Amino acid sequence: MMPSNTVGIWILCVSFVVLLVMRFPVALVLAISSIATMLYLQIPIVVVAQQTLQGINQFSLLAIPFFIMTGQLLGAGGLANRIVDFANIFVGRLPGGLSIVNSVACMFFGNLSGSAVADTSAIGSVMIPMMVKKGYSADYAVGVTISSAIQGVVVPPSHNLVLYSIVCAGVIGGISVGKLFAAGIVPGLLLLATLCIVGVIISIKRGYPKADPIPKKRYPSVIFNGFVSLTPVFIILGSIIGGLATATEAGALAVVYSFCLGFFVYREIKPRDLWPVLVRTFRIVLMVFFLIGASAAFGYVMTILRLPDLITQGFLSISSTPWVIFLMINILLLLLGAPMDMAPMIVLLTPILLPVCMKLGMDPIQFGLVLIFNAGMGLLTPPVGTVLFVGCAIGKVSVNAGTKAMMPFFLAMIVVLCLITYVPAFTMWLPQFVK
Repeated sequence: MMPSNTVGIWILCVSFVVLLVMRFPVALVLAISSIATMLYLQIPIVVVAQQTLQGINQFSLLAIPFFIMTGQLLGAGGLANRIVDFANIFVGRLPGGLSIVNSVACMFFGNLSGSAVADTSAIGSVMIPMMVKKGYSADYAVGVTISSAIQGVVVPPSHNLVLYSIVCAGVIGGISVGKLFAAGIVPGLLLLATLCIVGVIISIKRGYPKADPIPKKRYPSVIFNGFVSLTPVFIILGSIIGGLATATEAGALAVVYSFCLGFFVYREIKPRDLWPVLVRTFRIVLMVFFLIGASAAFGYVMTILRLPDLITQGFLSISSTPWVIFLMINILLLLLGAPMDMAPMIVLLTPILLPVCMKLGMDPIQFGLVLIFNAGMGLLTPPVGTVLFVGCAIGKVSVNAGTKAMMPFFLAMIVVLCLITYVPAFTMWLPQFVK
């Protein structure tokens, strides 16, 4: 009896959902579902290994470990305090100053780390106790910190954008990392402005104080340290957007510069700190690479079963109006963002939803920002909510209190999400100037 594609789709989908509900690691879920479906389709199991190796056998993947190591080195190099002081000089004396300093510092550190969790850990450890000491409620300090940390997944140079570019290579033949980085600048600034406005309104309403002024005699050193700390961003963005280096080469330069900055200039990275930095980097990289390899096998099975085409036809059968389909996709992504982490969402949903959005006229660059923005918002929502849990742990508040304090900022994010979904200029204006 010949295998049926319909039965194969059921095996793939049911095994995926069941294993995911049983809290298996997503990479294992993808691998096991692929193997089970291939066994039914009578495809040799060796194909799983071939597709997995092919998925990670790409030179461009080297950019991811370099970006991750850069963030780890800068985090260990004591940049959080310097960035907070740098932001304080420019916005600290505004109403609700510490709230604005928090948001701006998170954006700057997010530029460097590309990780919302690292952003929350580093900036939160500095800003949350400082805000509480100055009279801000602990739950509000947590809410503004975790919301602001989401900027790190959108603003360049984000390794999530690099990952999306690599996944796109298997769907549409590739997409420029430089254009993706340029596309993230305006949404990142728009998100920062929105978070600052919400923070100022709440701070004024509750009578929260401004930040303490930094003595003018410290201005030169604080500004110098701030610019020096942000130099890795200029190295990465300038070299990639200017066409001077690939993402991999720019990442390698940033690693060398970040090491020299922490080890020789600030002298806060000691020889004993290097091994923990390497271990953390390797753990994250191994997780991401295993996920990419497993998703390549999973995507191969989906292609055989023509699942992306069927999903596209399913969406179009509901409505042919683009804005309705985009709304449905955003709702789906927000719901999936609650139980799924960022990397699995990118590698799993890009091959499925990108063809749908392209058929309706959305550019792959714009879709990438929509997908990653949704995935970032998912980091704030239970049951996974990694950023939410980390922020609540630092601020010593309950998850319920942290969630309630985060909601005004979350609603502001939804406004930004709608803008980047329905107004292409927010994401597509800058990329047109990139080579």
